[in-house]
Amino acid sequence: MSEVLVTLFGIHITTAHALLALGAAALVLLVALLVALARAGRARTDESADLEERVEEIARRQIESSSRMQTLAEILASGQSDLAHTVNERLDAVSHRLGEGVTTAARATAQTLGQLNERLAVVDAAQARIAELSSHMITLKDVLANKQARGAFGQGRMEAIVADGLPKDAYTFQHTLSNGKRPDCVVYLPGDDGRPLVIDAKFPLEAITALRESAGEDDRKLAAQRVRQDVGKHINDIAEKYLIPGETQDVALMFVPSESVYAELHDGFDDVVQRAYRAQVMMVSPTLLMLAIQVIQQIQKDARMREAADQIRTEVGHVLKDVRLLGDRVKKLQTHFGQATDDMNSIQTSVGRIEKRAGRIEELEFDGDEAPSDNVIPAPVRKLGAAE
Repeated sequence: MSEVLVTLFGIHITTAHALLALGAAALVLLVALLVALARAGRARTDESADLEERVEEIARRQIESSSRMQTLAEILASGQSDLAHTVNERLDAVSHRLGEGVTTAARATAQTLGQLNERLAVVDAAQARIAELSSHMITLKDVLANKQARGAFGQGRMEAIVADGLPKDAYTFQHTLSNGKRPDCVVYLPGDDGRPLVIDAKFPLEAITALRESAGEDDRKLAAQRVRQDVGKHINDIAEKYLIPGETQDVALMFVPSESVYAELHDGFDDVVQRAYRAQVMMVSPTLLMLAIQVIQQIQKDARMREAADQIRTEVGHVLKDVRLLGDRVKKLQTHFGQATDDMNSIQTSVGRIEKRAGRIEELEFDGDEAPSDNVIPAPVRKLGAAE
């Protein structure tokens, strides 16, 4: 037991010391274990109490949750009932509006369909007229393809323009000249010489059509040369046949019955136009012919005015005479009016005097100093009797 086990810092530690130390350590451990067990027991007791409290709290909360769930269920049931009622009302309103909308839409659709049917009927009628016009256009194209028919078309259009703008005695269709030639129309201009203006219709459609339909440059040159030849021939024919010195006017009109053909000639063939000017032949379109007819109409009106100048002067003299008589009568009437005005002034003066004297009589105011007038009727003098 006294055997030395280890020496620390000069102290000899024996086996007894070691056993004693081990026993003390074991005792300390035992005491610590007991303290830990006691603390654990108290902790378990506290935990049990806390657990019971938590269980009670959980139970209480569960009861409150159940109550709240029941209340919520009642609220949800009431809300569901209100919602169902509201939804039913809304559905009824929507159904009613939908029915009215469908009815209105059906009525509007029926009206629209009716209008559409009317418009379709109009469209059908328009298509029928278009088809008719197309057939007429084909017929017109066929007519213009024939040279004689084309000439008759131009002449007819020219005659319509002349007849619409001038009186019947101012023109003649197919008038025979001294050389036996018959132009399409002559218009008589006012003047002592009485020389008519010659109008002849020409329609160079074939050459213009060939020019428009030319594909290449060579074809276009050939077509342009044909236009110059055809139009030049028409110009020469009018100048040679219808320009007779002393019988007709020095200028003749070549009527081209198509505005597009006339524009084509003036835009692309200035040399032909200049040639016509030199030959005293004026090319006119339908619009220019209308303007020329209006000018001729105004010239004829001015000539008639000049011819009727003597009659106009005579009528103006009669008018002046009537005006003078009217002036004398107005002066006499003015004199009568002046006298009537003087009489009215005298009447007003007499009325004023009467009113003044009536006022004096009413107020019993008499002016004894006023001298009696010769025009005043004296009042009767009454003699008093013996009794008075």
